[in-house]
Amino acid sequence: MAYKVCIIRAPGTNCDRETALCIGSLGIEAEVVHVKRIMDGQTHFSDFDGLIIPGGFSFGDHVRAGALLGKILKERFGDELVQFSADGKPILGICNGFQVLVECGLLPGRGALGALTTNLSSHFECRWVDLKVEESDCIFTRGLRRGIRLPVAHGEGRFLVTEGELQEMTEANQLVFRYALEKGEAAGGSYPENPNGSVEDIAGICNKAGNVFGLMPHPERAFYRFMHPRWTKSDDADSWGDGYKIFKNMAEYIRR
Repeated sequence: MAYKVCIIRAPGTNCDRETALCIGSLGIEAEVVHVKRIMDGQTHFSDFDGLIIPGGFSFGDHVRAGALLGKILKERFGDELVQFSADGKPILGICNGFQVLVECGLLPGRGALGALTTNLSSHFECRWVDLKVEESDCIFTRGLRRGIRLPVAHGEGRFLVTEGELQEMTEANQLVFRYALEKGEAAGGSYPENPNGSVEDIAGICNKAGNVFGLMPHPERAFYRFMHPRWTKSDDADSWGDGYKIFKNMAEYIRR
């Protein structure tokens, strides 16, 4: 049986081909679909077994990052995407895709309000970061029990949520990644380990079911080991980088 993942793009998206390469290399057909094709009814989300909203600057991040694509998806396809998620199909939002998932209400989920806003540093942050893997029901991080390193590249990655909703998300195991110190402890808000000032060092969250996942770091930019800037100094013989497992988990979940 052939499985397909939709990688949606819009004007300004620039990580779609790299993301397609990652999921395609795992034996899942990856189709990059312009949002206009979906708006025109030429393609439907229900035609696919998974959805990825990749990084970039959809619609130039006018208004705020991910706002326009998020509102299009919510107003035009909100019910379809809610059903897509309810059917257990995986949805992954990377960087701008995370912002889109928050803007369209799929994350944090069930009416909870979250926001991804301007970095506390007030400038674009482009660096590799350490991440602490939290205990969660996220299907994308199964088997990840140690700290990992992924790159970030964003100007609006500061995750904010009310205290009450943060407590609810914590109790529901929705916190997936936290920015961390090199030794693995949460960054405690320290810069540049926490590159944007996110509350509780949050770098990635999932919905309560664990099949919708958004993160600011870029796993597609750490898919192969040689993509890490210090790969030649590592004794690890594994060909894969830390981002590989996220896509591998998605592919295995779809097959199951």
